[in-house]
Amino acid sequence: MSEASDKDLESGVPGATASLQDVTYTVVNSQNKKETISLLQNVGGYLLPGEMAALMGPSGSGKTTLLDLLAGRKTVGKLDGSIAFAGNKPTPQFLRRFTGYVEQFDTLLESLTVQEMLMYTAELKRPVDEPREEKQAAVEELIDVLGLAACRDVKIGNSMNKGISGGQAKRVNIGIALVTSPRVLFLDEPTSGLDSYTANEVMTVVKSLASHGITVCATIHSPTPYTFGLFDRLLLLLRGQMTYFGANGTAAVEYFQALAHTECSCLEGLKEGENAAEWIVDFTTQADRQGRAADLAVAYAKSQLKADADGEVERQLAMASDLDPATKKDLAVRRATTVPTWKALKTLFMYRTVKNYRSPDFLGPRVADKLIFSLIIMTLFWGIGDNLASTNLPNVSAMLFMWVVLPAFGAASYVPSIVLERPLFVREQSDGLYRVSTYLAFKMIEEFSLAFINSIVFANIVFWALQLQGSFVLFWLVYLATLATGIVLAYTIAALSPNMDVANAALPTYVTALLFFAGCLIRWEDIPNYWKWFGYIDVLRYAYGALMRNQFAGERNVVFVNNTTVLDYYSLAGINMWGWVGIEACFTVVFCFFAYLALRFVRHVKR
Repeated sequence: MSEASDKDLESGVPGATASLQDVTYTVVNSQNKKETISLLQNVGGYLLPGEMAALMGPSGSGKTTLLDLLAGRKTVGKLDGSIAFAGNKPTPQFLRRFTGYVEQFDTLLESLTVQEMLMYTAELKRPVDEPREEKQAAVEELIDVLGLAACRDVKIGNSMNKGISGGQAKRVNIGIALVTSPRVLFLDEPTSGLDSYTANEVMTVVKSLASHGITVCATIHSPTPYTFGLFDRLLLLLRGQMTYFGANGTAAVEYFQALAHTECSCLEGLKEGENAAEWIVDFTTQADRQGRAADLAVAYAKSQLKADADGEVERQLAMASDLDPATKKDLAVRRATTVPTWKALKTLFMYRTVKNYRSPDFLGPRVADKLIFSLIIMTLFWGIGDNLASTNLPNVSAMLFMWVVLPAFGAASYVPSIVLERPLFVREQSDGLYRVSTYLAFKMIEEFSLAFINSIVFANIVFWALQLQGSFVLFWLVYLATLATGIVLAYTIAALSPNMDVANAALPTYVTALLFFAGCLIRWEDIPNYWKWFGYIDVLRYAYGALMRNQFAGERNVVFVNNTTVLDYYSLAGINMWGWVGIEACFTVVFCFFAYLALRFVRHVKR
């Protein structure tokens, strides 16, 4: 087993005490909205700098719920009681800036190497005025301390493209939480999915971090004897009630051994050679199944352990105003992110866009369909643009209609970038890496830059090969605006949809509805009055109308049907084509605003 580096992992600031006093947490019963369920009841205790505390209990006991409450990551439910850091109620900004949270499941960027992943986080979370060399030095120290030197230049990878191992990924997750030198580190099931050797190795590293002054708290289900022995303090829950809080090890075993001879005499005590952690969990689980959970909770409530813990919490709260200047400054922080927007955007482009633009998996869905359809249109409608014969006018009209329809349907290729990235986005925003507006701006600039190039290339392929008439600039701008609107429409629907199945159904349904009111399938004047309202909010109508006006303006507005000119037939003779392009561009802005609202306020990941 590799030992932690002998280097000091200096945090720059000491760990912070965290205390809980009479914490009760309730949620609405999903089966009966008029009822509430208590997930935690009168939980109390404290975490100390330099110590590693374990939250234990059977599945469903409330371990992760309590950890999320401590880290300020609960999005539903009602909290009663108090949670304090350094004796003060923490702000969301403080929790995002000065605590680290290691998720149970990995949320990493698969295209980055281990070193790049840590540097990416350092650039977004460490002070903007800190020299890059110092950030690199901090990352290299973490790589050394976490035992990641052998894989520093290996990509994170995914299930399809093999990268680092599960244990290495877990240590990278710990690294991105530590790269900003947090006061408190929370870990949710840090050994889940790991073999015993790797689990011991990971927790040895975590223990070394605590020894340097960081406050560490981890939920853990079935630790190995070695891992269990690393913890200094134990908080054990059963059905949301406290059954033990105190020193780990012999003290915990003796406490439950005593219960085995008194309140729970029907349960077996610890046998020689038996894993103490497993025995404690088994003991409490069996007590629960026998309906004795309340007995254990009552026994703890009457114990000296409870009295001592309450006394320590009161002492910490009493010292709320007696803080060092650095702690006061941190507690008073009012900004959840460390770096300004420009720096965050620069970092996102440097580490994510550059990788994406080199990735066939990223470029393929965004280029291939547009190339294929442009070639089909070019070869199918070759040279028809200057043919004003009445028999050819429907062909030109159909071609222009498809020119705006295809990029709208092509918006489906942008949905996964929001839906599949959601766990990463939620984690990074919760970690204070960037704001929602910054993330959306990054995604739009990344996609719009590529769309700009695509639109110029494919507009040239089609416009000149078909010998279309009118302004090439307008023809290109309509395609670009439709593509841009499709991107932000995809973002809006993806942000509103709980999963890919819903998004994949919602997007084509909406786009298909737009086709009926665009002015080609049915003439505008033939649309029933009770449906015309939809035509006014149909982005494809403005795109198609502008193209038709561009193609058939002036002398090209020839007679089409029953002595009616083509533009009169489609009710487009009096429109301002540039104005309609402007209206189409407004749809991009509107859907962008909707996408922001959905990303900001719609919570599919509920905790």
